[in-house]
Amino acid sequence: MHTYSNMRYFFLFFLLTISKFSIISCNRISNLNKISQPNILLIFTDDQRADALGIAPNPHIKTPNIDNLAKSGIVFQNSYVMGGHHGAICAPSRAMLLSGKSLFHVYDRLDGIETLPNYLNDRGYQTFATGKWHNGASSFEANFEEGSNIMLGGMSDHFKVPVKSLDINGKLNNLNISGFSTDLFVDSALNYIDKYNKSEKQKPFFCYVALTAPHDPRSPAPNYSNIYKDDLIPVPSNFKPVHPFKFDNMNERDETLAPWPRTEKIIQSSIAEYYSLIQHIDDRVGDIIKRLKEYDLFDNTLIIYASDNGLALGSHGLLGKQNLYEHSTKVPLIISGPGIPKGQTTRALVYLFDLFPTVTEYLKLQRPNNIDGLSLMNIIQNKQKGVRKSLYTAYRNSVRAVRDKDWKLIYYPKINYTQLYNLKNDPYELNNLAKNSENQIKVDKMMKLLSYHRDATDDTINLKPLKTQSKEYDYKKLVQNLDQWQPKYIIDKYFPEGTKRE
Repeated sequence: MHTYSNMRYFFLFFLLTISKFSIISCNRISNLNKISQPNILLIFTDDQRADALGIAPNPHIKTPNIDNLAKSGIVFQNSYVMGGHHGAICAPSRAMLLSGKSLFHVYDRLDGIETLPNYLNDRGYQTFATGKWHNGASSFEANFEEGSNIMLGGMSDHFKVPVKSLDINGKLNNLNISGFSTDLFVDSALNYIDKYNKSEKQKPFFCYVALTAPHDPRSPAPNYSNIYKDDLIPVPSNFKPVHPFKFDNMNERDETLAPWPRTEKIIQSSIAEYYSLIQHIDDRVGDIIKRLKEYDLFDNTLIIYASDNGLALGSHGLLGKQNLYEHSTKVPLIISGPGIPKGQTTRALVYLFDLFPTVTEYLKLQRPNNIDGLSLMNIIQNKQKGVRKSLYTAYRNSVRAVRDKDWKLIYYPKINYTQLYNLKNDPYELNNLAKNSENQIKVDKMMKLLSYHRDATDDTINLKPLKTQSKEYDYKKLVQNLDQWQPKYIIDKYFPEGTKRE
């Protein structure tokens, strides 16, 4: 009887132990399920050309950390911003990126629009942002749980950045002036990662780091000044002193940053400063990756590196992004992380707004409603070579462009002027084949494709206005007004004879 009681006691103890162990195990499994989804880190630069990376390849710039990120994932060599309806292309570009919608379905307004961070937050992600937000304070407050050092607007002095942070009521408050921009925003991201590492990590994170470099003013931090020698930096292959014809406001803000005609010396100096700003970014990207590895977060973090638009920097006689040449519409796009095959490159035609559905499919979440982007996961997984055969870009009501695998047509309806380029043979868009009568069939075919996209995207531009304008202009009559953000040394450097200032 005594033996039986002992056995019974042992059996009950065994059941209780197993039950307790099972509860603990279930809790652990439950916690693992909560954090099994990868973290998402989106690093978004400002005004970075697609070729402004060592991996591009560009032997004149040093970006080893971003290059290594590219080698550990996939590089999209034909990634585009769709364009913009005003000179500040970054505003619609960011709206498209975060909403998954095309230009004519979102423009630059995000109030009341479903966004990637909000979508992920509703599905168990905690969301954080730092840096530039050019789509209104209310939309930021509606889409992020946490926000530190948010710059509202298009640009600022890199050394004196006006920033706000989300308070306990979820409102952007506590304005202060800080700098340098790249360090300010990256340090905010690192502080967030530190805080996350100390937490219970019950939710994965979405961390959005929106840098304001290499946008002008092209004034690098002291440690990065003069690291590139002007005379060793080549001008772009499509450098021109002036743009050969007028197609819009030739005195758009970006175009006032150096005098007409552009000189090789001025462009070399400007690119040297531009590359210095990007190398600073690269060093700080390395710091973020190092911190993720230190906390064993790197292997479970999807990292996306992209930019909002390109920049001319002397190409075609232009400085800015208010045009539809490749240098201004094509942007870097790198995706690296768990489940992403390493060392891939693709020439598939993609838009930035494809990232929203790409991330949701990657996470095995339901595709969001009412978006225009296409998931790139089949390209990433080598199941198909592309998701579209052609794409369409736009700037204001002045220019439209369409490209397929090898050919590109740019049309300027206000001046009734057409450019046709074979991008395979002429990637720098130097030889306008539309001038040759033997290419009329190709011009007609591409114009039909452009008209198709115009209708398919709900674009309302009149491609055949009753009156056309002259494309002739005299650059000598353009009075350049510099904005308030340009430092005195920049003005003295590029305008030694003086210029007007707003």
